[in-house]
Amino acid sequence: MDIRALTPTYAVSPQIDPGDLPAIKAAGYTTIIDNRPDGEIPAELHTEVMRGAAEALGLAFIANPVIGGALTMDNVTAQRDAIEASTGPVFAYCASGNRSSVVWALAHAGTMPVDDLIGIPARFGYQLEHLRPTLENLAHKG
Repeated sequence: MDIRALTPTYAVSPQIDPGDLPAIKAAGYTTIIDNRPDGEIPAELHTEVMRGAAEALGLAFIANPVIGGALTMDNVTAQRDAIEASTGPVFAYCASGNRSSVVWALAHAGTMPVDDLIGIPARFGYQLEHLRPTLENLAHKG
């Protein structure tokens, strides 16, 4: 497991398994967001398996599967809503952490400088520069 804290209240990670959840809880995270569609992973990592393990530990669990290349504004809204509803820090995962970074950036368009929305994930190797026009457009609509 590789926790990559984009902010003090939001971290991303490559795929985790149920055995990682106690350490995630111990690190202070209260909400888990699964951004990985079940079709990409083996059954032992599917949403309902992860949900059951997370909820057994008292963690909130939100499934918001983001299909690579097919991100929707519904994904962005769901991510924003989950972040805002969380009672503490949020831990989001997908295959590499990239999709969890992308939906975080889009969910925060207009609330943080675009340079930060691109630069913070870049510290962890996530290249979001291609989103600059979209982030700027969303910021102006906000």
